[in-house]
Amino acid sequence: MCVMRKKIVAGNWKMNLTLAEANELLNELNQQENNKPTDVEIIIHPPFVYLAKFAEQLSKSTISLGAQNCSSYTSGAYTGEIAAQMIASCGAKYVIIGHSERRSMFGDTNTIIAEKINQALNAGLTPIFCCGELLSERENNEHFKIVEQQLNEGIFHLSEEQFSKCIIAYEPVWAIGTGKTATPQQAQEMHQFIRKQIASNYTEKSAQSCSILYGGSCNANNAQELFAQTDIDGGLIGGASLKANDFFSIANAF
Repeated sequence: MCVMRKKIVAGNWKMNLTLAEANELLNELNQQENNKPTDVEIIIHPPFVYLAKFAEQLSKSTISLGAQNCSSYTSGAYTGEIAAQMIASCGAKYVIIGHSERRSMFGDTNTIIAEKINQALNAGLTPIFCCGELLSERENNEHFKIVEQQLNEGIFHLSEEQFSKCIIAYEPVWAIGTGKTATPQQAQEMHQFIRKQIASNYTEKSAQSCSILYGGSCNANNAQELFAQTDIDGGLIGGASLKANDFFSIANAF
């Protein structure tokens, strides 16, 4: 089955940049937006507080806007939480859910992540669902088991129609912020495994249509080799997304 999947390069800015610094980076990105293949979608995920302002500044740009997280609640007395509907009302279209830092530092369980997926879809957002294993889990040869469990408990509760609106990002946790990167073969192996899990739970068409991004220290030097793999459809980029030149070098790596 030959299906043209969307190629995506998404930048996760995490908790970085003051407003002035963020504006400077956004201006640089806007100036370079044409320096990428037309079939590659660029998404940036700045901190929450910049979303509404950035949505205005990107109104005539091809660059899309997303948030880094959302609440598992719709609204109410949840001090400090940000609802998916709030994100959507600011003009964002995407939201990262289940990032390994949310799982490990802030207690996001698979159950909570499933609720966040529901909230995002109900608000009309496209979730970027993250999954991946720890170094100890890979060393114990449990990496497939862990990712399968994350998929089953975090996103496979959706109907096939709902699932078709989602993106998946595989992030080997041991390769995030460590400078380590999964080899292209290791990354391809897991991406292929994820696609097979999608086919088993839905259909082969759903599996072949779903964009699966690599999210483990992808940078301008290794992106081309990673993106050349059959089942890797782009990247969820951390540190390299904070430099416009590096970020667009990655976008041009297809």
